[in-house]
Amino acid sequence: MDRQNSSEEIYFILLGLSQYPWAQTTFFCLLFLSYIVTLLGNSLILLLIYCDPQLHTPMYFFLSNLSFLDMCYTTSSVPQILVNCLVTSPIISLGQCMAQMVTGLYLGVVECLLLAAMAYDRYVAIGDPLRYFMRMGPQLCCLLAGTSWIAAFLLTVVPVLTMPLEFCGHHVINHFSCELLVLLKLACSDLQFYESLMLGTSALTLLAPCAFIMASYGRILVAVLRIQSRKGRGKAFSTCGSHLTVVALFYGTAISMYMMPQDKTMRDRDKIISISYGVLTPMLNPLIYSLRNKDMKGAFKRLVGKKTDL
Repeated sequence: MDRQNSSEEIYFILLGLSQYPWAQTTFFCLLFLSYIVTLLGNSLILLLIYCDPQLHTPMYFFLSNLSFLDMCYTTSSVPQILVNCLVTSPIISLGQCMAQMVTGLYLGVVECLLLAAMAYDRYVAIGDPLRYFMRMGPQLCCLLAGTSWIAAFLLTVVPVLTMPLEFCGHHVINHFSCELLVLLKLACSDLQFYESLMLGTSALTLLAPCAFIMASYGRILVAVLRIQSRKGRGKAFSTCGSHLTVVALFYGTAISMYMMPQDKTMRDRDKIISISYGVLTPMLNPLIYSLRNKDMKGAFKRLVGKKTDL
């Protein structure tokens, strides 16, 4: 089969749920609601952290990074998916598809590394509370956050942009959006080296941070068990419970997507997993952190009190 002429504009058809017309409207409404909740919830967290001096701590510095990241992450794909739900045969150009893929992949890796930095912050807070603010100073916090953003760029954007992708045959993507695994399955060029590189990068950005987080919480558990008072142990566990919940949601779905054996076809299961870590996790993050966090609840009450006084 002849390969596509490189001078021609290449377009892809995004199937999404077009095979299930009865589900399109329901999916659109749920996705739109999830997107609005994600934007409002994460915006509220950013507002509270910015306005309340009591939240100007390392933990909430990283949480503000995570909230900003989640808004960017969902915005990189959800608006396009919503528009596609209203179109009979949604298409996307190769350039738009690559931009969407690279952006989503980059932001996803940033979240992997940022969650590891947040685990280290919790370990220092519980393992060495007397020197917490000295060890987790502004310079180290900015260094950890900045390293997450820069390292993710070097690990994802640079390799993907150098990948010699050529497409032949059908240009139908059985997915809601453009993702790396989807395009690799459609490519007809020899990508064995890049597939091995992607597997290594996935191990570095998924398994290594996940292992670091588990090791950090193992040491946190040891430190918590040394605390004599039941109230102290309960408070220590509650501060880590939110982070562990987010880690389980994000890493569980991402690892099942990128570290499991792949075949040449895109299954509906893969689309569900993609929605889980690309839409549900960013939406649940504000709910998890706010509902389980007394500091956030207190900041919200103080903010509402100020508005009422005015």
